[in-house]
Amino acid sequence: MLRTRHLVAAMLAACATGSALLPGTAGAAARLTAFSSCADLVEYAKRHALETIAGGPGQPGQVMPTTERGDAVQGEDFSSTNVQEPGVDEPDIVKTDGSTLFTVAGGRLRAVDARGAVPRVLGSLALPDGGDHQLLLRGERLLVLSNLSSPVPLPVDQGAAERIAPYPSRNAAVLTEVDVANPAAPRVVRRLRVDGRYLNARLTGSVARVMVTSTPRVFELPRPGGPPMADQPEVDDGGATLRAAIERSGPSDWVPSYTLEGGGPTVTRAAVDCQAVRRPPEFSGLDVLTVLTVDLAKGVEPIDSDGLMAAGETVYASPSGLYLASQRVPTQPSPAAVSTAIHRFDVSSATATEYRASGEVQGSLLNQFSLSEHAGNLRVATTVDPSAGQPAGRSQSFVTVLAERAGELAAAGRVGGLGRGERVFAVRFIGDTGYVVTFRQVDPLYTLDLSQPARPRVLGELKIRGYSSYLHPVGPDLLLGVGQDATDQGMVQGTQVSLFDVSNLTAPRRVARRALGTGASSEAEFDHHAFLYWPATRLAVLPLSISAPEGELSFSGALGLRVGAAGLGEVGRVSQPPAQPAPIRRTLVIGGRLFTVSDQGVQAASLATLTGGAFVRFS
Repeated sequence: MLRTRHLVAAMLAACATGSALLPGTAGAAARLTAFSSCADLVEYAKRHALETIAGGPGQPGQVMPTTERGDAVQGEDFSSTNVQEPGVDEPDIVKTDGSTLFTVAGGRLRAVDARGAVPRVLGSLALPDGGDHQLLLRGERLLVLSNLSSPVPLPVDQGAAERIAPYPSRNAAVLTEVDVANPAAPRVVRRLRVDGRYLNARLTGSVARVMVTSTPRVFELPRPGGPPMADQPEVDDGGATLRAAIERSGPSDWVPSYTLEGGGPTVTRAAVDCQAVRRPPEFSGLDVLTVLTVDLAKGVEPIDSDGLMAAGETVYASPSGLYLASQRVPTQPSPAAVSTAIHRFDVSSATATEYRASGEVQGSLLNQFSLSEHAGNLRVATTVDPSAGQPAGRSQSFVTVLAERAGELAAAGRVGGLGRGERVFAVRFIGDTGYVVTFRQVDPLYTLDLSQPARPRVLGELKIRGYSSYLHPVGPDLLLGVGQDATDQGMVQGTQVSLFDVSNLTAPRRVARRALGTGASSEAEFDHHAFLYWPATRLAVLPLSISAPEGELSFSGALGLRVGAAGLGEVGRVSQPPAQPAPIRRTLVIGGRLFTVSDQGVQAASLATLTGGAFVRFS
């Protein structure tokens, strides 16, 4: 059985999260193919699983998952989550309707009165055990998105347990529908538990698309209903047990299921129909990425489900399109080995999600900002690094424009040569213009003209020390960059904020810079939800932590900067009590005040000076 466990571990690494993509130049990839029946899906899964055990042609390459790292949408007198696309909300740890602030911390949802003279906790609700709680808000309904992980029973013999570490676990994505009509008494209406791991979500109007990635249950140890592992002999059976489990598997072993609790009898069913699962033309692993369409006006039960039998790590959405991207590094390095497959789903309907097209580009994405839909085309920024396994190669970055044609995302145009020997650190597409930051020792900011999709071109380049990892428009001709200062040799020094004048795209200029000190860091550098820009007063706010050379924390709070023609003026800095406060995670504007949110509480401060204000502690 020990041999079987090692085979399962290899299968999980090679199959369950695999993504084999066609290498080569940027361009179209064949459409996804839907399985005709559950028998068709099971036969396909069995064949490729058994080939992988044998080391045959079904073995995919190594997956290199991308990491998810917006533009604030203003209400009447309150800010909302900083998102990439206006009108497309993204999950975050804080949401507000302008009167009540909802936040998750320490395993609890809390509703905080943000209109009174002093903020106060109105009510709270215990959330499912686990982490990664995030929120989407629509009217009087909150959708709490969580990831749970429960261990699969292990042998009682400690020695055997050590021999199979890391311990196997079973993942579940949990969607909790919460009624917040009365914030003083938030109430769970229904809860949906889905096999797998919550990846990301987007909300347009009242309709959320929730992405869950699931590993086939056939690979779980021990198998559901089987004898305890302590009673199984420790023998090397050459994988016979695993092969037998695969051979006798059925649809429920390969397709995730969900359980709906509350509002009536508990219901368990397949999360997606077999015929709604699609696969790429080449074997791309056995994970199933499910897109659940949930109308919050009707409840958490999905009204539509679509599946992709392949990995997917980067999610981008426009008001009408949902894009899922995954990348692969072949087991044998080759020039331009990394490629990224992109699949587009139409989300213009409030009742269904419809697969439309697939495409492929050379190289790897940085994050969701590497993708942008505009005027019916998709712009994609990637870094191609042929030096992987080939010391003579040099990396460079590209922007490729893909157009949907007869079910394919085909390359309409491409421009390359950006940052030779470097990689992309930040991307922002705004209308017909693109901005790309690359870095190794210096930070070239490239400006691109994308007005002609067939002929994208670089207009200008600005080289400065350090880099920006997040770019935010702060006016028609101004761009704010948050990142790190660096020495001439490329050694990072601490957070810096830069203001760029891009009125002349052929000659971008940095007109102001704020270096925040050696040892400074900000969550806004890698999570855009942590950044706030309030156009009414041209105020930019970002969380800030500064560590002294000896490693002690010398400041933990938030920094406010006034953005203007004169540059970047510091408005103030705000910290929460006590002397050793928890880091500020988010900042919001509500009713003319700045609210700071940490895991320990909420504080209201003056929007003009970032001073004063009352603090409410989470009990």
